[in-house]
Amino acid sequence: MSLKGKVALVTGAGRGMGRAIAIRLASEGIHVAAADIDGKIADDTSITINELGYQAISVAADIGDLDDIDLVVKETLNAFGRIDILVNNAGVTRHADVMELTIEDWDRIHRVNARGTFFCLQRVARELIDSGQGGRIINIASIAGKGYSGTSNAAYAASKGAVLALTQIAAHQLGRYDINVNAICPGVTRTPMSQATMVQRSQNLGIP
Repeated sequence: MSLKGKVALVTGAGRGMGRAIAIRLASEGIHVAAADIDGKIADDTSITINELGYQAISVAADIGDLDDIDLVVKETLNAFGRIDILVNNAGVTRHADVMELTIEDWDRIHRVNARGTFFCLQRVARELIDSGQGGRIINIASIAGKGYSGTSNAAYAASKGAVLALTQIAAHQLGRYDINVNAICPGVTRTPMSQATMVQRSQNLGIP
């Protein structure tokens, strides 16, 4: 199946897996909207894609904020006229044991990982339903959401468990509109976010 000319919105596209996903999709001829809370690194991703000869825009957006979700969808539509694919990749974490987690940690992590993922899915699904063409939504979850015991942060694991649950329900309810919803559960992957967690864990264990 040719993907050339399709349009993908990728959140958390400024670094790590999100950046790699955005560039890989672009290499298939997909027009990409690269969204990230850090506008500069979102720009870097879109510039890289454009320099490779593909089409991309960047949008500075906090996926935990409903107004920003609306903004990034509107900017994508303004640039490309449609959305076919959503990659819900934006996420945050913090290394903290169960007894160290604060309510601020919990709320910050769930604000992006669970709430942001859901409302971004919902907002894009509205566009896909209105278009009548269907589409694809891919939620980036984690093995942490499946109870992987090596996860150091209960709030992060719970947020990714929520992503898996909402993916199942959304897949069931949106299938009638030819909207395919799936989740991917990566294992430990070396990214700037995971690297910071690894360094902190090593320091806590006294490992240089």
